Amino acid sequence: MKKQTKRYAESAKLVEAGKQYNIKEAIEVIEKMPKAKFDETVELHVKLGVDSKHADQQVRGTTVLPNGTGKTLKVLVFAKGPKAEEAEKAGADFVGAEELIPKIQNENWFDYDVVVATPDMMGVVGRLGKVLGPKGLMPNPKSGTVTMDVTKAIKEIKSGKVEYRLDKTNIIHLGFGKVSFGAEKLAENYDAIMGAIIKAKPAAAKGQYIRSVSVSTTMGPGLYINQK
Repeated sequence: MKKQTKRYAESAKLVEAGKQYNIKEAIEVIEKMPKAKFDETVELHVKLGVDSKHADQQVRGTTVLPNGTGKTLKVLVFAKGPKAEEAEKAGADFVGAEELIPKIQNENWFDYDVVVATPDMMGVVGRLGKVLGPKGLMPNPKSGTVTMDVTKAIKEIKSGKVEYRLDKTNIIHLGFGKVSFGAEKLAENYDAIMGAIIKAKPAAAKGQYIRSVSVSTTMGPGLYINQK
């Protein structure tokens, strides 16, 4: 733990207190920070001027990052017949139906990152709501994971599709690449996700929508980003 603290302190020295960086400047500072033993994820934290307790002020959606996330996601698809075959051809890591329920419920099987389901399978998947829901794995039409077009869903997920959603404190947190991507690629991913969040502004949102934006590595200090 001491090593971590020392590295964090060294990293924090590079961050100017009170300064708002542009995204490329922020990433250049991140690149100068002492390296972890792994390729850290660069995370985005966006505080919004909405109240997530109100249904008409929810902010949730998906976008495909132009340079991917740096992580190949494993996809589980609930489908039958021709749609199951289509999912296998499209590159799904796991495909199944009712027979998967005991495996997930009783064996705590979570060797996948995203769950996709055809609409006719939601009766089956719904029985797993208490297990998949808390892990953020429940398929949802808004995020494009309840669909008949399983090929499109799988291809998007594999190519760097990310989901953003508000937490209870009205902040969106998500990773948008790895430190090794470099400033150019990370800035392109940042622009894509910020563009999507701005477009998703609810009609009921009043006043300033984007309150603050910061970026950080998995284990590093945050840098605030200028929104002008």
